[in-house]
Amino acid sequence: MVSEAGTIRPVRIEDELRSSYIDYAMSVIVSRALPDVRDGLKPVQRRILYAMDELSLRPTNPSKKSARIVGDVLGRYHPHGDAPVYDAMVRMAQSFSLRYPLIIGQGNFGSLDNDPPAAMRYTEAKLAPIAEELLANIDQDTVDFAPNFDDSMREPRVLPARLPNLLVNGASGIAVGMATSIPPHNLREICDATIHLIDHPEPSGDGIPKAMLQEAQDSLDNALLEIVKGPDFPTGGVILGGIGREALRDAYTTGRGRVVVRGQAEIQSLGRGGRQQIIITEIPYQVNKATLVEKIAQLARDRKIEGISDVRDESDRSGLRVVVELRGSADAEFVLSNLYEHTALQSAFPVNMLALVDGQPKVLTLREVLQHYINFRVQVITRRATYDLKKARERAHIVEGLRVALNRLDEVIHLIRQAADAEEAREALMTQLMLSREQSQAILDMQLRRLTALDRRRLETEYAELQATIAKLETLLGDPQKVLAEVKRETREHTKRFGDDRRTEVLEEEGRRLTRAEREPHVDVVLTLSRNGYIKRVPVNTYRLQHRGGKGVTGMTTREDDVVPHMLVVDTHDTILFFTDRGRVFAMPCYNTPRDASRTSRGTPIVNLVPIPKTERVTAMIAVSDLNQDASLVLATRLGEIKRVPLVRFANIRSNGIIAMDLEPHDELIAARPAGEGTHVMVVTSHGMSVRFPVSDLRMRSRTAGGVRAIRLKDDDHVIAMDVPAPEARLLAVSQRGFGKLTRIESFRHQKRGGSGIIAFKVVDRTGPLVAAKMVKGNEEVVVASAKTMVNRTSLSEVGEMGRYARGVWIMRLGKDDHITSVATLAPSSDHDPARMAGYGPGPSNGTGPVEAIATPTGEESPEEETAGEEEGEEPQE
Repeated sequence: MVSEAGTIRPVRIEDELRSSYIDYAMSVIVSRALPDVRDGLKPVQRRILYAMDELSLRPTNPSKKSARIVGDVLGRYHPHGDAPVYDAMVRMAQSFSLRYPLIIGQGNFGSLDNDPPAAMRYTEAKLAPIAEELLANIDQDTVDFAPNFDDSMREPRVLPARLPNLLVNGASGIAVGMATSIPPHNLREICDATIHLIDHPEPSGDGIPKAMLQEAQDSLDNALLEIVKGPDFPTGGVILGGIGREALRDAYTTGRGRVVVRGQAEIQSLGRGGRQQIIITEIPYQVNKATLVEKIAQLARDRKIEGISDVRDESDRSGLRVVVELRGSADAEFVLSNLYEHTALQSAFPVNMLALVDGQPKVLTLREVLQHYINFRVQVITRRATYDLKKARERAHIVEGLRVALNRLDEVIHLIRQAADAEEAREALMTQLMLSREQSQAILDMQLRRLTALDRRRLETEYAELQATIAKLETLLGDPQKVLAEVKRETREHTKRFGDDRRTEVLEEEGRRLTRAEREPHVDVVLTLSRNGYIKRVPVNTYRLQHRGGKGVTGMTTREDDVVPHMLVVDTHDTILFFTDRGRVFAMPCYNTPRDASRTSRGTPIVNLVPIPKTERVTAMIAVSDLNQDASLVLATRLGEIKRVPLVRFANIRSNGIIAMDLEPHDELIAARPAGEGTHVMVVTSHGMSVRFPVSDLRMRSRTAGGVRAIRLKDDDHVIAMDVPAPEARLLAVSQRGFGKLTRIESFRHQKRGGSGIIAFKVVDRTGPLVAAKMVKGNEEVVVASAKTMVNRTSLSEVGEMGRYARGVWIMRLGKDDHITSVATLAPSSDHDPARMAGYGPGPSNGTGPVEAIATPTGEESPEEETAGEEEGEEPQE
């Protein structure tokens, strides 16, 4: 590289880049982004405050235009852009940014909604009273000064800072490769902690075993944490206890951690219709209020948070107030928990207590920050006392000369009168009266009025006071404990003058977010799964109760080759077990299924929720409230095999599923049902044949084992359902063409497993084969879906009981080329069987459409009812 001087200096590019980057990084770290541990200020903040002090913008003086202040800062101390300087000045004036603002601003200085401040030509500012404490004694040689950027002036390297500003107002900044994030604190607590540390100094490491030293430091940290409860944010809020409290302790003892903060919210009753509203009066620190309100409104529109009817921002000069109105049926605690979960109403504030110590960045603990501040204040007070002592001695020296002059006044007058000029008079006084040059000059400058008796007494009083001041300062400088006592005295003054109560509440008990299961309400929903794998859930009241024989209502629009073979009426907290045709089982909480608000929506592909292989399809679903209960699970296949497994074997299902039953190559799993001891199993085929036998006939088998024969099938028959009837239960059977009936379980005698069974439903051409069979009490409601996406909900009390050989009555009137695809039942009350299976469907080849329903006009009623003659089927075989 050839320079202008004509010399050549070879430089490796990586060395030049490394050197330049390090220089730039250190410039940003030291001169721009990080605060000094002593005064807690960044260079730009320090220069702004010093420039305002130079302009005499004190609290009792009038304000000046912000543009004037920014201009002085730029021209004298900070050669950068005006925008960063004005932004820093604005932040020091915002009551929601600093716990104790350092500047009093007049005009628009921004808002919690992140509104920008007015231009600097419109606003005015002056120092706040607390800022004077940062600048106090700066003219008494308390801190070092350095030349400014052009060596034309001098600026302080640090402010004297009579209060621990780093902790009181906190700091945030991003440097190169590091960042600082120190939360603000309550002045009263920090001052009390400072005094406690002065009274209980940290032991030195000289001659003390390491274990004892660590124990002493831990004890001191614990004492400080008892005084400093936690950050005290200017916007208030609540710091959560429990785990959050431990994280806060880590932040204070290691310098790194996080604080979980919630906004203050209360639930109020509107007094009409039982409606309630949530009033938010405080939000977490540095959260944009307008963005928060917009987020709540968006979540309500997207129905991700149910129950919100209106959101209003009613904030004014008196304070923050955001109103979230709820619907009459909404659970206010549940909605508030969701607000904490999905919005910034609960936020984590990172703590990284990084500051400059002797020009070097260092992560500090609470104890170390306070100790550095105490050491700095000791230096400031020592330098101030030294400066005051020097000035007092200089003044005492002058006063001594004046006293001599007054005592020898005639001689002084004679010497001055005989002198030819001032220099000769000064030399005469120095020679004749043994005075110094300064004393002699002071005598020459003395006014004649000082010769009065009153001024003589004042001079003597001043001399006595100077001697007392000198003695006091000498004593102070000679005793380090007195210097520390002075630090304590000034700290107590700050507490009395500026101390106030905490704004941020700290919860001692654990404050946690509710889990997903705790946040979700218990609601009955209709869960449907189509053959092509689209799952959805809708509220039960989506389907209006209709009379039997109605035409139903339109469900969702789907492709022509899709069906809805599975429909369950379940509680949102039930666990849904998905059984595939190849005998695998997957599990998922019902509340994990997305809510579908549109009646015509297709739903969500189940593979997005459960990792079911493409080569398998779901052929059975059950809803279980407790997988650890003492019960068993009975599984049945299309070709008539059956198996019994302990339910607890399915309590821990891997995300990618587990084997539920070993199947023959051409067989498939079609039904699953929880069963307790003393119950019976009933198997029904598409030709209307059935077999009923005790569950005890099935011995417990391993989860991966195969099954045994349940019923002997004809060549073109197959099993459509298997259920576990309760005492006095009824069998609900529904055929492909919409016929259905109820039959008492007593009508089906006990048989032995493996026989051909007996007739349960008279299957004829008009009825079509059976598509669903289920055990019910008889007072439930039945929800029936057809291939053409029609849905009908009716009460089983309208169906009536019939014998085994009857073909039933119309449950749903079907159109041309339509047929039933799925049937589900709904209890008339909120009572639930803890291990119920809420619905069954036929095999995968029946029907052509998945279902979603919405409240629509009632369908037509068809009172037609027909029965068939009795015909006995084959007896059971061994």
